[in-house]
Amino acid sequence: MSGEAAAQFNIHDAKTQLSRLVEQAAKGESFVIAKAGKPMVKVIALDAPEPSQQKRFGFMAGQIQAPEDFNTMGAEEIQKLFESKA
Repeated sequence: MSGEAAAQFNIHDAKTQLSRLVEQAAKGESFVIAKAGKPMVKVIALDAPEPSQQKRFGFMAGQIQAPEDFNTMGAEEIQKLFESKA
């Protein structure tokens, strides 16, 4: 469930639906078991990727380079746009 919040079940509901919930977790749909509304554990598939294995922002670090003048590129054109009267 990347990017989405995991479904949450209280302990009683998790006990009564355990077989179905385990099947869903095995298919990649993790869930949280809560006690009195407080999340206690997260159930995920054994073969789920570790957090360090998940793709993160910056996965192409070092593979792309910005030009030296990146912060000033087009500055003159931008300035002209602000100064012109439409």
